[in-house]
Amino acid sequence: MKINLQSSDFDLFGLPERFEQDRAVIEARWKELQREAHPDRFAAQGAAAQRVAMQWSVRINEAHQRLKEPIRRAAYLCELRGSPIEAEKNTAMPAHFLVEQMEWREALDEAQGEHELDALHERLSAARQQALGRIAKLLDEEGDAAAAAQQVRALMFIERFGRDVEARRE
Repeated sequence: MKINLQSSDFDLFGLPERFEQDRAVIEARWKELQREAHPDRFAAQGAAAQRVAMQWSVRINEAHQRLKEPIRRAAYLCELRGSPIEAEKNTAMPAHFLVEQMEWREALDEAQGEHELDALHERLSAARQQALGRIAKLLDEEGDAAAAAQQVRALMFIERFGRDVEARRE
């Protein structure tokens, strides 16, 4: 088994280095790589070979986790292209997004029932889809990783706020 530990996740999976990916292709390739790296396949070669296979299995799983989730894949691409997300240090957002966040918070605080929570959930879903579309355009068409990183940070907020809405539903 010849895999380079330093390979990008995209190289490891044999995928083009872009945001837009086919989830079914990622899953199929993951299963294939896991079969190739399974430690049991190296039992006859001894404990050292099995340990190496286990390391590969861990590396393959880590890559799979990053590639299959759109936010993690976008953050990884931004990092590969020199614009790490650094969400804990970089919280700057465009003014219009901050206003939208405040409106969402108010809507959540004032929501009186399931119907209003559903409406807020729909707004968040639409915002999520728009952000994913912008990220795809910025990374795959425009090559603007810095702007994409800002969109990823916004998407991370949308995801967190979506969890707040779900918690309120429960």
